[in-house]
Amino acid sequence: MSIKKKEKILYWLTSADNDWRAVCHLFEKKDYAHSLFFAHLTLEKILKALYVAKHNTTPPFSHRLVYLAEKSELILNNHQIELLEIVTDFNMEVRYPDEKLAFYKKCTKKFTSKYIGDVGELKEWLKRQIK
Repeated sequence: MSIKKKEKILYWLTSADNDWRAVCHLFEKKDYAHSLFFAHLTLEKILKALYVAKHNTTPPFSHRLVYLAEKSELILNNHQIELLEIVTDFNMEVRYPDEKLAFYKKCTKKFTSKYIGDVGELKEWLKRQIK
């Protein structure tokens, strides 16, 4: 792997790690909706690192996690695909006011904790896929 390619991958992974720290911090502060938003960013950036590892070019300008996984040629099981679709919705629900209020109500500690756990497991699995 070239030094330039490694640098690009490291850029995305470092940014994802920073976002994961925000996930944990926001959860501790009981800002559950934004915690899940940053969980989405974490996965998005790891998928972009995977894309760079696979194609050695700039990843697509997209926030759709399943799309990024497909473009990275990942083989995912149904549970992983479903989780990526749900987490993609978190991104949209926090950004748009008409959905934001309902999403905030849905983001209880239990709900958020479950998804942070699921995202954490997927995050580690995705990192292991980078070659």
